[in-house]
Amino acid sequence: MGRTPGADVLAAGVGPAAAASATSAALTAARLAGNPYDLVVSAGIGGGFAERAPVGAVVVADRIVAADLGAETPDGFVPVTGLGFGTDVHVPPAALVEAAREAGLAPGAVLTVSTVTGSAARAAELLARHPSAVAEAMEGFGVAEAATAHGVPVLEIRAISNAIGPRDRDAWRIPAALTALTSAFVRLAPAEAGSPFALARARLVP
Repeated sequence: MGRTPGADVLAAGVGPAAAASATSAALTAARLAGNPYDLVVSAGIGGGFAERAPVGAVVVADRIVAADLGAETPDGFVPVTGLGFGTDVHVPPAALVEAAREAGLAPGAVLTVSTVTGSAARAAELLARHPSAVAEAMEGFGVAEAATAHGVPVLEIRAISNAIGPRDRDAWRIPAALTALTSAFVRLAPAEAGSPFALARARLVP
């Protein structure tokens, strides 16, 4: 965990289980120390649905979706909620999503997957099930599960490093995506009390 002005930065690992575990441990430690967090942000790079979130874009989740948590049936995929237990969606605070949109981030559903999409057929299947999806990544839902269990608001922000579809590592633009992510956080940082993001957070934190 590293310290930045006004925030702690935690490298939580790959996948929803590692992300949930690390996030929950950090939230528990902070609460026991008497200095609980008021917001959790899952941030990183991810794949984008090309017509909605091209490489270099930065998106903000208005829904954090566990896209492959459920069951395959003869009639197709059924999410865990359709099986009658658990949840497969977390909804970030609308005020924070709107503030991020005002700062230039594209809103939409961000899908958490345990296996990165590597074919056009799989990309089409995901879009058919989640028409508002803009991106996929591997940790957001795990972070959201932990934050929700601790009663802390959660946000997910992803910079797009590659198009979702046929796997082509040569086309990935990870350094450019990380630069875009950094620029997005500069725009979002509530350095001024009147900034949209600062005002949105103020409405969440007593």
